[in-house]
Amino acid sequence: MAMSGIPWWTTDIGGFHGGNVEAAEFRELVVRWFQYGVFCPICRLHGVREPGTAKSGGPNEVWSFGEEAYAIIRELLFLRERLRPYLAAQMQAAHETGLPPMRPLFVDFPADPACVSIDDQFMLGPDLLVTPVAEAGARERQVYLPAGAAWRDAWTGTEYAGGVTLTAQAPLDRIPVYLRVGGALLELGDMG
Repeated sequence: MAMSGIPWWTTDIGGFHGGNVEAAEFRELVVRWFQYGVFCPICRLHGVREPGTAKSGGPNEVWSFGEEAYAIIRELLFLRERLRPYLAAQMQAAHETGLPPMRPLFVDFPADPACVSIDDQFMLGPDLLVTPVAEAGARERQVYLPAGAAWRDAWTGTEYAGGVTLTAQAPLDRIPVYLRVGGALLELGDMG
């Protein structure tokens, strides 16, 4: 979408239609989708859930997916609020220059040929690398850190050189996120 000239867009967290709020699999899906959604230009939980009635869908509030999911989503909402100034700056840049807030790695790292083929990670602005977890039951994932920058794990504070692939821990309450060392977001400190 970003490369099509649409800087402000989103998905319906959890999908628009269906999803049983009582099912453990759907609760995991909602948590992982919410983790992704927090780093989208627009963050929106929206849809018709099951079990519903003939007149409306089932519950779809952040507390509708059980205590474990709610605790994680609640922290993600606080994170989104902490990111608000950074997001506002990225949206202003999009307004002025057309550079989308959410973009493929190759936009910010054109000299790194590995970035061209990576389609499951993205940059939110120039300083935030987001690596969503998209496999059911996954608790780790491979992450490529683009060359040309050093990176700091937003949860642990561990720093890494760019141009490397690593296995990131991804328990249900954590999406692997990396801050560009020297960038505008290091004042967030560790998110964990």
